[in-house]
Amino acid sequence: MIRVAFQGVKGAFSEDAIVQFFGEKAESVPCPDFESVFRAVDQGRVAYGMVPVENSLEGSVSAVSDLLLDFDLNVVGEAYVAIVQNLIAHPGVEIREIKRVYSHPQALGQSRAFLAKYPQWEKVPAFDTAGSVRIIRDHGLREEAAIASRRAAQEYGMTVLREGIQNSDRNFTRFFVIQKTPALSKEGDKTSVVFAVRNMPGTLYRALGAFDERGVNMTKLESRPRKDRQWEYVFYVDLDGHVDDKPVADALTDLVRRASFVKVLGTYRRAQVPG
Repeated sequence: MIRVAFQGVKGAFSEDAIVQFFGEKAESVPCPDFESVFRAVDQGRVAYGMVPVENSLEGSVSAVSDLLLDFDLNVVGEAYVAIVQNLIAHPGVEIREIKRVYSHPQALGQSRAFLAKYPQWEKVPAFDTAGSVRIIRDHGLREEAAIASRRAAQEYGMTVLREGIQNSDRNFTRFFVIQKTPALSKEGDKTSVVFAVRNMPGTLYRALGAFDERGVNMTKLESRPRKDRQWEYVFYVDLDGHVDDKPVADALTDLVRRASFVKVLGTYRRAQVPG
């Protein structure tokens, strides 16, 4: 059985990503934080890790971006999960009984329009969406509810009171599948890279020219501060094509000459966005 680590507790949206990518037979292994996921993969305690890298509404997951740079692991796949938030409570509870709602701050924000209809409710931030369902189960109070996935409601024996309470139906999270492999995948049509340039005029422009001059399409470009160097940045880029495709390979070879640091995070098969 394939063991896949994820951040959170059973019922998290990351489990939906695991099932989507690996199927129902994969064993999901909960971890308390993202670094624990990376360490579990790095130390060989699991075969893969499933980590969120960006959300269509909230943007990139900065902690995961930093860990992709810190650990010597490869991105071997991606998955997109539609984030459907649900109001979850104890079986038999009616919505008029609710006084307090738990969830991750992002989920509370993503459900802001629905929650505005009930200004009398106390909104309580929790460390995890699925964890908030476990909280109300353990408290055993009929006045408490949570916002999380349908999988979380099923996992903890709770009931969905209202389905699809998120502000937007175009709410998707992109996940990376990470693995400790000695070489990049031989298959795929998408490549992720991180690089840095010297802090001088025109260096970023010239670095990106390595892709433009060979017709390599960039589907994402994002900067992150370098933790070890104040006011310097690294740049995360997604490219169309496999790392061994000649235009991509030539561009990366040229990028090594133009940049101060280059790391290929992985090359993998592009996932389809749901809907």
